[in-house]
Amino acid sequence: MTYNTYGNDSNPSLLLIPGLGVSYEIFLPLIENLKNRFHIVAVGIDGFLIGKESAFTSVDDQAGQIITYVQRNLGGHLDVAYGLSLGGKILSRIMERGEIDIDHAILDAAPLLSLPKWLVNPLRYYQSLNVWTCYHWTGFWKRVFHSHYFDVLLDECRKVWPYGKGKAVRDGYKDVYTNKLESIQGADIHFWYGTKEAFVAKPQARHLCSLHPDTYVEVFPGMNHGQFLIDHPEEVAERITRIQHILG
Repeated sequence: MTYNTYGNDSNPSLLLIPGLGVSYEIFLPLIENLKNRFHIVAVGIDGFLIGKESAFTSVDDQAGQIITYVQRNLGGHLDVAYGLSLGGKILSRIMERGEIDIDHAILDAAPLLSLPKWLVNPLRYYQSLNVWTCYHWTGFWKRVFHSHYFDVLLDECRKVWPYGKGKAVRDGYKDVYTNKLESIQGADIHFWYGTKEAFVAKPQARHLCSLHPDTYVEVFPGMNHGQFLIDHPEEVAERITRIQHILG
């Protein structure tokens, strides 16, 4: 795991955790909008590091590494934490363990539920082929597999594929979808998703609300998986700033 820092360390802290198959660089436009207001730590997840071969371990291991970093470098406290997809799953596990304090948490389309065992293997091999096609980028595979992707996200997948390849994708999906969030600790929790991913995201939001009834759920019209972050980083930045500023 890597830790990429930006901004003045006297500012409020902001942790950014990317999704499966992409690097911390997916946050660079957002970071540009926030680096003068926050001390930002953007992590690189094992298995999805640019320029460095690595293997995905587990959600719990990635959560543990982040917890240790925050304890050693940030006094065991985060003002805001934002996890995208797999990053949201890791963030939820951090909050489930309760070993550091997080004032405000944003789970962006985080997969919080497990899948039936019979479905896990077909899904993880499908997604491995899906990301493989992102890297090799052929018109045929794009038409077949990429109905829920868009070009910027595909480009981000291509950056990290050579360093973890299909094994990282398969191992990541298997761990994500065989573990269910059982509890969560946090005063201010937000769950975001787009209408184009509602079929998958709605059950995750309902589950989170059953564990934490005060969760604030926000749905973005016309948005696909990760698209609000990519298409509107300045608006995401304003929302993060407002959450931290208004709620303290």
